[in-house]
Amino acid sequence: MKQYTLKSSTLALALVSIVACSSAPAPAPESSNSGRYSIQQDRAPTRSLDLSSIPEVVPEPIQRTMAGNRSPYTVLGKSYDVLMTEEGYQERGVASWYGEKFHGHKTSNGEVFDMYQVSAAHKSLPIPSFLRVTNLDNNRSIIVRVNDRGPFHGDRIVDLSYAAAVKLGYADRGTARVQLESVVANGAVRDRSATAMASSSPIETLSLGSVGDKYVQIGAFSDLSAAREVSDRVEELTSLPVFIRSVNTSNNRILHRVRVGPISDAGQIQRVSQSVVAANLGSPYTVTE
Repeated sequence: MKQYTLKSSTLALALVSIVACSSAPAPAPESSNSGRYSIQQDRAPTRSLDLSSIPEVVPEPIQRTMAGNRSPYTVLGKSYDVLMTEEGYQERGVASWYGEKFHGHKTSNGEVFDMYQVSAAHKSLPIPSFLRVTNLDNNRSIIVRVNDRGPFHGDRIVDLSYAAAVKLGYADRGTARVQLESVVANGAVRDRSATAMASSSPIETLSLGSVGDKYVQIGAFSDLSAAREVSDRVEELTSLPVFIRSVNTSNNRILHRVRVGPISDAGQIQRVSQSVVAANLGSPYTVTE
């Protein structure tokens, strides 16, 4: 009788164990190490997020290491190459967002993902780097910091943190059509290792205004060195941000635009323009973004 009771108890424990295992959530097929996530499906946070509490991302000079920048790398059986530089990168496509499932876990370069901060995941941009993201459905625009890899499912070109999606106005929909443009902070080092120094120079410094901001454009140059020379001279004339924005033209040429701003005061725009003309640096004009 004792032997029968022991066998029955053992069988009962085994059945309980099987039921418990079958009811546990299966890991989501996000990546090869997706089993580390306790939530099967990604979701928004339970508490509401105040837009005013989300800090702006300010591009700053960066020093890259190999962390998150090994190239090529493989995810879900597909190989991806990391760009040597973000210089001149532009792309239009679909953005998604990621949130609570990944909150508190490490990103590709070892930082901890915080869904309440503005950040992004990209398949090929060097890490870290900065992007201007514009929601083409409502024209909202923000700057994000890329510190993670992805997205690796579907036709999406970028994954933004939940906070970034809130700022761009698509967190409730899940995806949005976006325009991506690289932003390089003045003095940035764009290497993928701590020892190899890149010879390229910055393409864009601080440009943090929202849609509708005004800028003084000094000129557009096909030669990057000429644009840098003019940018350096303009910096001596004003304390306002001076930056270079590189864009691809319709005939596949790259133009390097030297701009000052954003500037909200009409009088200040006039003063900057007059200073540029007096210094014989061209015929500036005002542009609005």
